[in-house]
Amino acid sequence: MFGNRAGWVLTGGRSSRMGTDKALLEISGRPLALRVADEIAPLCGSVTLVGDPERYAHLGLRVIADAFPGQGPLAGMEAALAAAESDWNLIVACDMPALDTSILEELFRAAGDCALPRYDDGRVEPLCAVYHRRCHSTVLKALETGVRKVTEALRPLAIRYVPVAGEGPFANLNTPEEFRKYTNG
Repeated sequence: MFGNRAGWVLTGGRSSRMGTDKALLEISGRPLALRVADEIAPLCGSVTLVGDPERYAHLGLRVIADAFPGQGPLAGMEAALAAAESDWNLIVACDMPALDTSILEELFRAAGDCALPRYDDGRVEPLCAVYHRRCHSTVLKALETGVRKVTEALRPLAIRYVPVAGEGPFANLNTPEEFRKYTNG
């Protein structure tokens, strides 16, 4: 089923609004990065964390470092796509604990160069999307020319969109209040 798929969890953010490393925050005794990895593994087979290997090696998954540290999520995407051996790569931020596997499967089915969820108001979610490894050169070129905004870097690609009804499955836990609300219901 997933012989040509891989999953990548971006853990390298500064977590400045949270005040602590989001990837290591625990929900029901499980670090957030591993909860996300658990959600995507049944669709992907292999799952790799993208971030500081020294900081995340103890989580028990393969960890790769950004080639452009401190340059934001686009750098994490570049690292994943540079290391990708599978054609299709689900790249997900570590702070999305409510992922919906049926939507993720739709992304795999829709992928052109990449497939992104799109909300009714036109906004897209590039940090929970499927990318073909051929996107690497486009992402790398964007980083090398100073582009840091993910949606701007993706402009040259053949993007397919999967309509989604709401942000629920993609809700980010960025602040202590959002984390408390999620964990307390």
